[in-house]
Amino acid sequence: MKNIKVSILLVLAFLISTSLSAQNTTNSTAKEHKIVIQLNTADTIAWAATMGNIKNLQKVWPEHLTVEVVVHGMALDLLVAAKTPMAKEITELTKLGVNFMACENSMRNHHILKTDLIIEAIPVPSGVAEVILKQELGWSYLKAGVN
Repeated sequence: MKNIKVSILLVLAFLISTSLSAQNTTNSTAKEHKIVIQLNTADTIAWAATMGNIKNLQKVWPEHLTVEVVVHGMALDLLVAAKTPMAKEITELTKLGVNFMACENSMRNHHILKTDLIIEAIPVPSGVAEVILKQELGWSYLKAGVN
């Protein structure tokens, strides 16, 4: 009789843990994920890796993902029409809701005009301030780069 009670308790514990696990998985996929990615390197390998990371995130959360890439400093050429090797990828990602922000401070420092940017680029007054504002609003932060 004691063994039957123990067996029943183990079965109940298993069922409860399975149910909780399923709920956590459902909640994780239904949750809206907001990610701000800081990109400030001239390394085109890092640019390509960033695009790949965004695409991978979209595979995991195709309907529950908001991504903003904040481009400043030496990375600004990513968004300059005459210099970027990734215009096609940026256009595709923008159509899927990814925003690419261009730091106006960096634009001034590098003598880049708004008219020099690809059409998808959205100027913001300060790239680092944009990253901070997103974090204060609860967005997850990723620093783009390669080692």
